[in-house]
Amino acid sequence: MDTLTELFCHVDDFCRVFMPEFEKQLLETNAKKRHRQGRMTTSEVMTIMIYFHQLRFRDFKTYYQQYVQVHLRECFPRLVSYTRMVELMPSLLLPLCFFIHSQPKTHTGIYFIDATTLDVCHVKRASSHKVFKGIAKKGKSSMGWFFGFKLHLVINDKGEIMAFKITKANTDDRKPVESLTQGLLGKLIGDKGYLSQKLFDTLYQRGLHLLTKIKKNMKNKLLPIADKLLLRKRALIESVNDQLKNISQIEHSRHRSVWNFMGNLLAGLAAYCLQPKKPSLNLHYSLAIA
Repeated sequence: MDTLTELFCHVDDFCRVFMPEFEKQLLETNAKKRHRQGRMTTSEVMTIMIYFHQLRFRDFKTYYQQYVQVHLRECFPRLVSYTRMVELMPSLLLPLCFFIHSQPKTHTGIYFIDATTLDVCHVKRASSHKVFKGIAKKGKSSMGWFFGFKLHLVINDKGEIMAFKITKANTDDRKPVESLTQGLLGKLIGDKGYLSQKLFDTLYQRGLHLLTKIKKNMKNKLLPIADKLLLRKRALIESVNDQLKNISQIEHSRHRSVWNFMGNLLAGLAAYCLQPKKPSLNLHYSLAIA
C-alpha cells in the first residue's frame, strides 16, 4: 500500500495544479458546458490506471474486478463499476499527456532516438480488423511487416523520456525527429533508419549532432572514440522499449476501443516515468571512477 499511497500523492499533487486550469480552458472555449464533480476524482482514476502497469497485470478487466474492487476498496471507497471506469478513461488522455511531460527530465547532452512497433493485430488479419479500421496502417520494420502504429521515443543517457510521439505504421522514422528534439543540444544517437544529410544539417544548425552507423555501400568516416562508444550504447533505448512492452504492457491485441488503446499507452509511459530505477549508462559513475 505504501507504493500506492506514494503514487496517489504524486498524481494528486499534479491534478491539484493542472485540473483547475484545464477545466477553466474547457469552459472558456465552450468545449465543456458545465462542471460536475464525478463520483471518483481525476486523481483516483489516474492512479488506478497507472497502478495497473506498475503491478504488471496482463489485462485491465481482471485487474479492476478481481484486485481493485476486492483488495483496494478501503483505498477507493467510491469505486465505480468496471463499465463506468472504462467510460471515464478516455477523458484523461490530455491530463496523462501533461503528467508525463511534467516528470523530471535532465538535459545531459546525450540522447537516443528510436521508433518501436505497436502491433494491434497480426498483419495477416489486418483486412478484417475492425477496431482500428481506417486508423492503423501496415508498415515494415527490421522484423518484417506489421499492422498498427509506431512509438517514437527520445531518451537521455539516464533512461528518462525526453519526448514521445505516436504515428501510423507507415510513417518514416525521420519525419517526427525535428519536433521531438526541440530544445535539445548535444548528441543524438540513432540507428541507420535516421540516415539523412538534410536531417543532419537541420539538427546540426540547432546544436544537435546526429550520430548513426553507416550502410555497407557508404564510405567510412572517421569518428572520435567517444562517438564510436556512444554508437555502441544505442541498445539503451532498446532496453527502454523492451520494458515498456513487456513490463508496462503498452502493446497487446485485446483493445476494443481506440481511446482506451491511447489511455493504456499513456498510462504505461507514465508508469515507466515513475520507476525509481531506469536503464542507464551510468556515465557520471564511470567518470568518477576514472
